[in-house]
Amino acid sequence: MANSTPRRTVLAAALAAVAGTSVASTAPAAAAPAGDRAHAPEPALVDNRFWDSFADWRGGDRAGTRAVAGHRPGLVIGTPAGVTDYSDPHTGTTSPWEYASWTSPVHRSTVPATEVIASWNAATPPGTWIGIELRGTYNDGGATPWYVMGRWAAGDGDIRRTSVDDQSDGRSSIWTDTFAVDDPASGLRLDAYQLRLTLYRAPGTDVTPLVWRLGAMASDIPDRFTVPASTPCVARELAVPRYSQNTHVGQYPEYDNGGEAWCSPTSSQMIVEYWDRRPSAEDLAWVNPAFEDPQVCHAARFTFDHQYEGCGNWPFNAAYAATYPAMNAVVTRLRSLTELESLIRAGIPVITSQSFRKEELTGAGYGTSGHLMTVIGFTEEGDVIANDPASPNNEAVRRIYRRREWENIWLRTKRYDANGKVRSGTGGVCYVFWPTGPASARHRVLRSLGLL
Repeated sequence: MANSTPRRTVLAAALAAVAGTSVASTAPAAAAPAGDRAHAPEPALVDNRFWDSFADWRGGDRAGTRAVAGHRPGLVIGTPAGVTDYSDPHTGTTSPWEYASWTSPVHRSTVPATEVIASWNAATPPGTWIGIELRGTYNDGGATPWYVMGRWAAGDGDIRRTSVDDQSDGRSSIWTDTFAVDDPASGLRLDAYQLRLTLYRAPGTDVTPLVWRLGAMASDIPDRFTVPASTPCVARELAVPRYSQNTHVGQYPEYDNGGEAWCSPTSSQMIVEYWDRRPSAEDLAWVNPAFEDPQVCHAARFTFDHQYEGCGNWPFNAAYAATYPAMNAVVTRLRSLTELESLIRAGIPVITSQSFRKEELTGAGYGTSGHLMTVIGFTEEGDVIANDPASPNNEAVRRIYRRREWENIWLRTKRYDANGKVRSGTGGVCYVFWPTGPASARHRVLRSLGLL
């Protein structure tokens, strides 16, 4: 039984409308299949903006940080701006940390947004961590406070990676990893935002985090219980490893009660290994050697959000994937299965988030308020081939789901639960992971979606 992200149910109840799909912020929309080229493009409903170049890091407002060039330009601590104490709510420890910061230029979104989700790619050696904040301007001229979008470290020896609850200005709120306008029906939208990145290290050391990607997805779509049907245009299946979360039921219950809730890290690990990355034997030495697929336990531990008390924090999963050598990872939204097909055509599998009743997805055998699975291809008929971690064992993970059912449960923003109550859908949320220096076909599709 899939059992991920109960937080999404809370978010659903809190929002009058949930944002939904994706297109690039400054890049053109993904190319349509040849037969559809005469059709007018869909409206731009998602804006992606990522800072990742040497010029990006040299811009903005720097306070003690330094841009570094190279194959993967990034940001490090130069001369710290000062020392501050951090009281970790999950350990009860207060410690001093040197810090330096970088604040992005104001980004005016092409989509006045009801939701914004940040994501980042970074290395945090022992003795370091990072904080990510967002501040925005509403379409009526008002401004948000600085909201914490995450306090993150790749490991868990210095701080406990965490989201921060109870952040609101009475007009918008942070729901774990998502900025959301409280009442979208009022017409209030976020027109522009800045991100602030703070790098921390133990005082008196020269160790530093290295951040090579930081950005956000801003989105706004109207409420919808159903989405238009798309026309199949790709038949391809990618050879993605298969892992079941349910083979880990009861293991390491300190991480969201065990494997029955590990759909997100299990999916993330499948894609990490598709790109030929995996934890070392030393990395896995902490896992009980009797446990099958110890790398899934590893992914659960190192995506775990200690405030949310779960492994389903979307940006934390992307950040985990990017801890592997030469990997990029983002959280975004897609507008359609056609856009997802363009990624599959280029050899890029996609992790998708969806919720549904048992009868809404033929062959799943369960219903869920929130579940992650990995799309690895499409059949000749256009049906979705998915590695579904909510399967009894690894051999059963590969599933074929009916296209029309699947695209609706993934792309809708409103749904009815088993009690007939209106809940939200994720509206096309997905994780996209890819290695640096993608081949030209991959580069083109990633750029067309605003991810490069």
